[in-house]
Amino acid sequence: MDDRPQKAHRPSQSGPKAEKKDKAQGKKKHENGFNEKAFAPNSGRRAMRQGMRKAELDQTKLHVPLVDRTPKAAPAPVVIAIVGPPGVGKTMLLKSLVRRYTKHTLSDIRGPVTLVAGRTRRLTFIECNNDLNSMIDIGKIADLVLLMVDASFGFEMETFEFLNILQTHGFPKVVGVLTHLDLIKKVSLQRETKKALKKRFWTEIYDGAKLFYLSGVLNGRYPDTEINNMCRFISTMKFRPLIFRNNHPYLLADRLEDMTPREQVKQDPKGDRTITLYGYVRGTNLKETTKVHVPGVGDLDIKSLKLLSDPCPLPTSESEKKRRLADKAKMIHAPMSDVGGVMYDKDAVYINVPGSFTRKPDGDGEGVPQGEGEQMVMDLQDVTATIEDNIAKSQIRLLGSSKAPIILTEEQNDGTGDESDEDELEEGDSEQDDDEIFELEGEEEDPNEDEFDQSNEAGPSTGRKSQRQPHRSVRDLMSKPVTGGGDLAFADSDSDLGPLSEGERGQQDGEDNAEDLDDEDSDEEMDGGGIGDEEAPRWKAHLSSQATADYNSRTRRRPRDLMKLIYKSALTPEQILKADGKQDEQESPKDEDADEDEFFKFKRSTTFGEDGQEILDRSKTAVKPESLAQWEAEAMLDSIRHLFITGDKLGDEMDADEDADLEGDEDDEDDEGGSDDGGFEDLENPDSSINPPKKADEKKVLKKSGKPQDRAAALLAKKEALKRKFDAQYDDAEDPANKMDVYTAAKEEMAQQQALNDKEFEGMDQESRALVEGYRPGTYIRVELANVPYEMVENFSPIYPILVGGLLPAEERFGYVQVRIKRHRWFAKTLKTNDPLIFSVGWRRFQSIPIYSLDDHSIRMRMLKYTPEHMHCFATFYGPVSLPNTGFCAFNSLGNNNVAFRVSATGVVLDIDRSTAIVKKIKLTGVPFKIFKNTAFIKDMFTSSLEVAKFEGAHIRTVSGIRGQIKKALPKPEGTFRATFEDKIQMSDIIFLRAWYSIQPRKFYNPVTSLLLADKDKWSAMRLTGQVRLAKGIATPLQANSKYKKIERPSRAFRPLKIPAKLQAELPYAAKPKNLATSTGKSYLEKRAVVLEPEEKKAIEIMQQMRTLRKEQLLLRKKTKSEAHNKYLKKVAQEEEIKGEKRKAEKKEYMRQAGKKAKREAADEENPKKRRRT
Repeated sequence: MDDRPQKAHRPSQSGPKAEKKDKAQGKKKHENGFNEKAFAPNSGRRAMRQGMRKAELDQTKLHVPLVDRTPKAAPAPVVIAIVGPPGVGKTMLLKSLVRRYTKHTLSDIRGPVTLVAGRTRRLTFIECNNDLNSMIDIGKIADLVLLMVDASFGFEMETFEFLNILQTHGFPKVVGVLTHLDLIKKVSLQRETKKALKKRFWTEIYDGAKLFYLSGVLNGRYPDTEINNMCRFISTMKFRPLIFRNNHPYLLADRLEDMTPREQVKQDPKGDRTITLYGYVRGTNLKETTKVHVPGVGDLDIKSLKLLSDPCPLPTSESEKKRRLADKAKMIHAPMSDVGGVMYDKDAVYINVPGSFTRKPDGDGEGVPQGEGEQMVMDLQDVTATIEDNIAKSQIRLLGSSKAPIILTEEQNDGTGDESDEDELEEGDSEQDDDEIFELEGEEEDPNEDEFDQSNEAGPSTGRKSQRQPHRSVRDLMSKPVTGGGDLAFADSDSDLGPLSEGERGQQDGEDNAEDLDDEDSDEEMDGGGIGDEEAPRWKAHLSSQATADYNSRTRRRPRDLMKLIYKSALTPEQILKADGKQDEQESPKDEDADEDEFFKFKRSTTFGEDGQEILDRSKTAVKPESLAQWEAEAMLDSIRHLFITGDKLGDEMDADEDADLEGDEDDEDDEGGSDDGGFEDLENPDSSINPPKKADEKKVLKKSGKPQDRAAALLAKKEALKRKFDAQYDDAEDPANKMDVYTAAKEEMAQQQALNDKEFEGMDQESRALVEGYRPGTYIRVELANVPYEMVENFSPIYPILVGGLLPAEERFGYVQVRIKRHRWFAKTLKTNDPLIFSVGWRRFQSIPIYSLDDHSIRMRMLKYTPEHMHCFATFYGPVSLPNTGFCAFNSLGNNNVAFRVSATGVVLDIDRSTAIVKKIKLTGVPFKIFKNTAFIKDMFTSSLEVAKFEGAHIRTVSGIRGQIKKALPKPEGTFRATFEDKIQMSDIIFLRAWYSIQPRKFYNPVTSLLLADKDKWSAMRLTGQVRLAKGIATPLQANSKYKKIERPSRAFRPLKIPAKLQAELPYAAKPKNLATSTGKSYLEKRAVVLEPEEKKAIEIMQQMRTLRKEQLLLRKKTKSEAHNKYLKKVAQEEEIKGEKRKAEKKEYMRQAGKKAKREAADEENPKKRRRT
């Protein structure tokens, strides 16, 4: 065996590895084409069937192409919801998945958990609790649903309710997960259970839906192999954009903060709050002007939006070269969970450090912090001084060669300062510039030290080398000259020190570098003190004005941000005009901070002086303030709005006008249609132009030149232009791109539009782009909401999802909404008109009162009292307007106390006319009180002549079918009228009138505010009268006329029909009445006697004997059966008695074991260290 040579390696000729090798070696497969004979079919009919089959499969895979608004660079994390009934293992699955992706073990998971799953994909896991409101919210935002089912129990009602919610709100990807399979010990039963649950799951989702099996639990988690398989499947899934989410921006908040000032909360604890929510933008772009709806709270306005750095960024391009992610790239973001010992709440950050909070010595290895939270707490223990103390001890040197530093300390009033300083100290100004002073110390410092020297330890006092100077604030040092000391005089602006000429300013600018290298005599003179202004060096004479001039020159050279000036609607025309100063102050907070830290603080000059007139020493055209008033007029702004990106596009309208001019009457010489400024000339070739000549230009040429050749040439050019337009509209081009099918052409059009959008915003900074189009999906932002009810903050619970859904402008209005609705086949009760229902439409959940109707032959909308069985009908209710084709579902109640199926109905929005035209059938009855030949007087139908006048000409009919018409009201009695009929009616006839009465739904809108309650399941909706009476124990009032009574109709005696004898004589015999006289005696059959023959008598006797024997046999058989049945009943009773005794013994044993187990559990709770394994 060992001597046999090994089989030679045969490299693969096809497959991914072979293609990779060929690509590396530069080989191209099938360069000369395929071998036609190798792929030729044996049978033409079979090839035809295969081709047809392939075409059918391709058509079934096609779907309506939708624009995918997800950015390719950094898409938003995929939302994966873990849904299932309680006790099915949702939390354990979430912990296992987080452990698989990030190697973090989370003990308490609350809220969304975002993590990096790959080089281009992030995942957001969220657990859905067993609450109908949470299931509705999760169903609206989930991209993938992990539907967990307890295999040992089967499908539960909550699972089917959630699937019906998904069907109405856009069905996302659903993956089933079977758990608790280890409880089924028998292998064959486990196999049958899997098969049955899989078949049922495929029935609800689709054939072939993925179903995972989790066999058991190992070390508090599911097996790693099964979790890895699930993660691989999730990483390869592709998600199709859903229509509703593709048109609305939304945000799943992963953190909430209360930004209301604490003092305001103390003064008004129940006042509205200002909160901030953090999360990733999904769907479409979110703008600051968009109105949002928070399900469970209501409609809110966005106060501000701010772009934040991504807390869970995708790995960089360097790490993308690797096959797998590095450990540092496996990031996790779960603010409301205990990641690293840090957990965020609504108003605080909790740091959990296990064990003692005291730091151990550095030499002990056990004192090294392990987590982020523990590291923060231990670092805080090392702080020996506050930030204020460190700032007070900081030292500043004005120049690099200064020997005496300036120490920043608190203001102290020792009585040596002037009166202005004393007043400032008494006022206690809170500004930092007034609280911080500069003090000259006699200590010498090393010139090589840093500019800022912060010392935490105070050195020994060495005495004062110079006379103590009075404390002055920064404001005084900069504005007031000091004559008695060595302080320098500074000015607030250039005007305080006098104007500078252009020559002086240039000379000073040129001497800056040379003066910086001056001798150290100036420093020594400053140390000596008592030097006046005239003895100061020349380079210090105008130091403040030079710095101000240099700053103004840099400010004028700074380019403007035109996008912010145009699209920043908060700026006035004056602010836009003087944007050099205002823009720097508003848009550059970093410059302000830098100016505050500097010793020299410049006053920035503005375009306008104190009197409002523009300073004319600027290099720009003077603009009068009166001329800016025209830009405040709406008409002026509308006239130039189309010139900007966000304005109306008037190009199409102009083109339409030009086309209309081209198609006009050729002989109309006075028509001046068309635009003269629409074309672009080629400067190198003046005769050519991009656009064809307009009609007005042609007519001007025709008027100027009277030559028939020129006129014919112009008309010919015009006809050619019209022909080209006609050919482009109706002829098929030979371009192969136009021969694409509809699906490919639609996708190509979307790709071109996406490329055009990207090109339009290319090179634009992020802030300007957000002003124009909003914040794109995938960005992490902070949303600040104002006027939020305080209950949302007080009763905040992170286990309930907080969803911020953007509303379209049309969805902010209220009106009557018409929908097509169908009662769910599993809902037991029939829906009744004017009974309140809870609707989930779009982002909103609200209660309203619907009216059901049916289209009556396209003539009218007829009201229905109840919803029909197994068919659709129309419903109209008052509420927020939603776009057509928006799915919805309805519920009678949202509580968990209802054991039946809670989804009452499903449907889709049809119309948003915000009007209603529903009619109700009404039947009025009356009786005649006077009858003529074909005319009768009717009463008891109306109560007044006015009602009769309203129904004049209406059609009426009797119960017997005689038709009539209302003519006119009678003067007396009130409410009676005269009517004509097609035949004479009887006094016993009942006349009825069928009419239609217009009704309108009630304006009732009750939003579901479950997030404002402490117990989210206890939201109470409007109840019916019967429910209120049942809850309060009030009996239903009974009216006497409402009781059911026995109907007693007296028998009517009709007079016999009398036909005159003359008429009877003329009638035929068949029509003549047959009036026979009643006989008083017996008939012939009664009188005759029957005499039997002997044979007949004998036969009758035999028959009687046979009947008697038969009866005896039946009685005997019945008696025998009865005895046997009684014996059987006695036997069954004995067996039941024996079984009852066994049952009683088993129950006794079970209760004994249960009691032991309860005692053990109680003992374990008291002594947790002695807990036993069960």
